[in-house]
Amino acid sequence: MALVLNDDEKMMRDMAEGFFADKAPVAALRKLRDSADATGFDRDLYAEMASMGFAGIVIPEEYDGLDMGFQAAGLLAEQMGKNLTASPFLSTAILAATILREAGSDEQKKAVLPKIASGETVIAVALDEGPKHNPAGIETTASKSGNGFVLNGSKAMVLDGHVADHMIVAARTSGEAGDPDGISFFMVDPKADGVSTERTVMVDAHNAARVEFDSVELDGDALIGELDAGATLQKVLAAGRGIVAAELLGAGQEAFRTTVEYIKERKQFGVAVGSFQALQHRSSHLYSELEIARSAVMGALTALDAGDENAGRYCSMAKSKLGDVAKLAALEGIQMHGGVGMTDEYDIGLYLKRVRVLQELLGDAAYHQNDYAKANKF
Repeated sequence: MALVLNDDEKMMRDMAEGFFADKAPVAALRKLRDSADATGFDRDLYAEMASMGFAGIVIPEEYDGLDMGFQAAGLLAEQMGKNLTASPFLSTAILAATILREAGSDEQKKAVLPKIASGETVIAVALDEGPKHNPAGIETTASKSGNGFVLNGSKAMVLDGHVADHMIVAARTSGEAGDPDGISFFMVDPKADGVSTERTVMVDAHNAARVEFDSVELDGDALIGELDAGATLQKVLAAGRGIVAAELLGAGQEAFRTTVEYIKERKQFGVAVGSFQALQHRSSHLYSELEIARSAVMGALTALDAGDENAGRYCSMAKSKLGDVAKLAALEGIQMHGGVGMTDEYDIGLYLKRVRVLQELLGDAAYHQNDYAKANKF
């Protein structure tokens, strides 16, 4: 597995770096936060992202996408992590697009994927239900009713759920909680009778939602793909974890860079604190960890694009590794900044908050390590 970018990916990386630095820097997140923006992201910015092809990065060309794959999508996510960009990219362009691409009927793909690629629609994917990630423990049910289904249950941490045009809901159609195979996906109208949504502004100033489903009636064509699509769930989780790992890489890398710049300038006893051996050792260690983490992300996303049967395991590993490394980068950044690192004047605290949220999203390091141990019967 060659962990190198091809020419198209290098061009995408360079284009994304300039775009997000110019159009969506950290200052843009501060503006959204300080104005208590009701949407939680800039719709005009997302429209520009779509015009650049970013929203269709994993969508096949026949449905108006770029079809550049997850490695390219990870390059975009890395730049978003670097700039703390708020957008529905993960919820819509990655999770929803992957579900439809992998499981949707041709009719569903034709109806929805071009709208995702154009930035015309925002789709929230409702997976988790409790305070911690546990996809096998889904208890929301979709029961057969005539030619359709009745949906009951609740979801937590639904990214962009309060502004979504549609929701894709993972619900149990067979088996008991703990069975990873009896899960199916349904397209749900957020304005349908029985659906109630509450926005939750997270600590990192990004947004999610809690959603309740009370006897929501669905037509038969709301089902995406086959019933009991456990295999599709695993593919979607792998894609989401790989892309979140890439965003963590971007956030961790930028936290490290800004910290190094700070300790080069901050003086104590008449010399830059960056000349102190203790800080040099900590910086060297962190640099090494970030380089290892980058290899983990590239390996996972390359495996996804290649259809490697172990891609899910690699993405789980990358998510676990990046959760720890990005947290280390942000915490070390706070420490090396000293007391000012705790103030809102400096951006380092914003990186720590974002990393903390991304750590939990789609499973923290402990979840993935435990999952690996169980799978290998340790």
